[in-house]
Amino acid sequence: MELFTNANFTKMFLASFASQLGTVVGNMAFAFYLLDRFGSQPYYATVAELMYALPTMFVFWFVGVLADRLDRKRIAANSDWIRAGLTLLLLIAVHENWLVLSFAILFLRSAVAKFFAPAEMGLLQGIMTEEQYVQAAGLNQTVMGLFMVFGMGLGAATYHYLGIEGAVIIDGISFLVSGILVSRCAFTQEVRLPNGKIKPGELGMRRIFADFFAGWTYMKGNKLLLAIISGFFVFGAVNGMFAVLPLFTMKYKLSPAHYQAYSALITLFLGIDFLCGSAAGATLIKTFSKVKVLVAGLLLAGGLTLLLGATSNIWVFLSLVLVIGAILAPVNVVLGGWIPELVEASKMGRVSAWIEPLMMLAQSLALGFVALVFPLWVSVDVLYVLLGICVLLVGLYYALVLPALTRDEKRKTAA
Repeated sequence: MELFTNANFTKMFLASFASQLGTVVGNMAFAFYLLDRFGSQPYYATVAELMYALPTMFVFWFVGVLADRLDRKRIAANSDWIRAGLTLLLLIAVHENWLVLSFAILFLRSAVAKFFAPAEMGLLQGIMTEEQYVQAAGLNQTVMGLFMVFGMGLGAATYHYLGIEGAVIIDGISFLVSGILVSRCAFTQEVRLPNGKIKPGELGMRRIFADFFAGWTYMKGNKLLLAIISGFFVFGAVNGMFAVLPLFTMKYKLSPAHYQAYSALITLFLGIDFLCGSAAGATLIKTFSKVKVLVAGLLLAGGLTLLLGATSNIWVFLSLVLVIGAILAPVNVVLGGWIPELVEASKMGRVSAWIEPLMMLAQSLALGFVALVFPLWVSVDVLYVLLGICVLLVGLYYALVLPALTRDEKRKTAA
């Protein structure tokens, strides 16, 4: 692949892969540790998940600003170094069974991790051509698919053979490897500091808030970008509902006695989908167009999601999940490759800082809604209907607004 002829891209890709690998192994092993050590208190595993998610709501308003104003390479590398240090503290806390301290360290480590992605995205955008954005998005989806296929098994095997301490050590080593790779990258000054150097004291709270809301102003000024990102709120709600619905379907409808095994099978199917669908994504976009792949994928996925609640056969359900995952993978490739095309390099951090909290808010609201209404007022079948309608609505919204906005954007670019 042409992307790997770029030494900086190769190092950043390997750094991201190492970091994600360690995180997946560590997080899964920690979940197994909590369930083994505190089997009568399963809410501890839920608390751990919150420690991974909650930091977003505390740091989202300034991580993107810092990625645009400070040295992106240093931010990414320091994020790895700090997480490696915190992982050493986590190892001590786990060894001594200090659970509260372990949760606090997980929270801090997750908060530090939020600084990595905007900096990484900005660095990668600066070393790729527009034609390579889709390739990179497809590659990221492929890696995600690999972790979905093998992540749970790697975590389980590591915990079984090495214990929680061994898993945490692997987690820490992955951050060290990632930090070394990022440090060895040779980026130009323009890529590292797209807005130039700032003097000490210039980046106060007033400046940070002004820059953060400047990201919103920038998105409002680009109608196509704003239209695409508006759909991310619905995607967040879909992610939240789909995070629990397959498990509920197996537990309360299709296979109460073997729901754990079938839930793992769903994850395996989705991982295979991401691998296959991501490989086909770039080809589909070239053959058709971003808008057609995006709209057709969402409409097809929404229609098939409605069928998930209607089936009572476990293998029909799994087959539908397999097809839906394969359809959605190219949709993710479109979105992952399109955003960098529309955003100036100097604004990427501030724009990306709006996306994750938007999705996280919707995901939290969706999970709260499910917790309130299921199973007291609605069945799992009704939840699938609501989920399918959400996907169909965002597909119809994109079908109505994106074609005209895309034509306008092409005219502006040509002018």
